[in-house]
Parts: sequence; structure tokens; C-alpha cells
Amino acid sequence: MKTLDRILAEKLLKISAIKLQPANPFTWASGWNSPIYTDNRKTLSYPDVRNFIKIELCRVIMESFETPDAIAGVATGAIAQGALVANSLGLPYVYVRSTPKDHGLENLIEGDLTPGQKVVVIEDLVSTGGSSLKAVEAIRNAGCEVVGMAAIFTYEFPVAIEAFKKAGVNLVTLSNYSALISAALETGFIHEDYVETLREWRKNPSEWVPNKSND
Repeated sequence: MKTLDRILAEKLLKISAIKLQPANPFTWASGWNSPIYTDNRKTLSYPDVRNFIKIELCRVIMESFETPDAIAGVATGAIAQGALVANSLGLPYVYVRSTPKDHGLENLIEGDLTPGQKVVVIEDLVSTGGSSLKAVEAIRNAGCEVVGMAAIFTYEFPVAIEAFKKAGVNLVTLSNYSALISAALETGFIHEDYVETLREWRKNPSEWVPNKSND
């Protein structure tokens, strides 16, 4: 019987929300070389996948955290999915910008939070954890308690795992990089020759250099 992380990994691969190109790596905005590119906003265009993610995020929130008072999405990738989750749970919703608006009230948090509220943060993708934890910091600065974060996918970078631990944030995810590799191999999205390449990249992604011998 397939586990949730494997099932979702297959769905994300099928709709190209996640692309794997070990032999022809992507270049991220950070300048990193990467054999993987993830854009979970694509899931919004597929009602069955969108609904699956919404239902599972709601489930893990209710199973993993005490009932929150509000849901917060991280801009921009998790704004829509966060709103869907909040609507399903019947909870207030806000989203957190990466930077404050440069006009008007210069809001960092869009929507209303009341100090003392318990908040669950929704994220579409956890890479190094930097932007995710900035959102957590903003909510805490607003006087609220972050009881946890629920994300669609994580690369499982060691630096992110350590960052979440240091910040005292309980992260639960629907799928992950390890499950993705297994699903991609089983479904033929990658050849087994590239499995070690994919595993090596995750260990030190900022320094990873593509192996041209696999081209």
C-alpha cells in the first residue's frame, strides 16, 4: 500500500509541478545548480490534485496540532492553498508577504490577527527554510503563537531541518524529496543511474556541480 508522500509525489510529477533533469540541471534564482525544479502553484490548475492537497493539509493539521485559531499562508506560493484550507476548516485567514508593502499601511501580514491567537502556517515548498521562518517570525511579532507549519513538499535539506529545530517550529509535510526519488524511479520519470546524483545534490545543494559524465 502506497503512503501519502509517495502518492502525492507521483501526482506532482505527473502534472510537472516537479521536474527532474539530472542530466540537464536547472539554475535557481540563487545561482545554485539543481537537478530539480518545483512549482506547486501548478496544482491549482488541476482540481483533483488541488482538492487532494487541501483535504490532506486539513487532515494533518487536525492530527498534528491542537485546533488553531487561524491559518496563515506564505506568499506567494501558499496564498491560494492556505485560503482553501482555512475555508474548509472554517477559520480566519491571513497571508504573510516576503517584504512589507511599499505603500499604504506597509503591511507585512495581510488580514487580521489578534494577539494570543494560535496559528498554523501553510507553505507550498520548504527549501532552506529561510522564507518560511521569516513568515513565522512575522506572526510571532504580531503577538501570536505559531503552533506549527504544514507544507506540501520539502527538499529535506539538512540546513532546513536544523533551522526549523532552532526556531522551535514543528513542520509536517505531505511529501518529501526521499519519497519523490522513489516515486520517480518506480514510475519511470528517472533512470536508476541518476538516483545517486539526486541524493548527492541534497547533501550540499549550494556547492553541487553537475556530473557531465551522465549527459
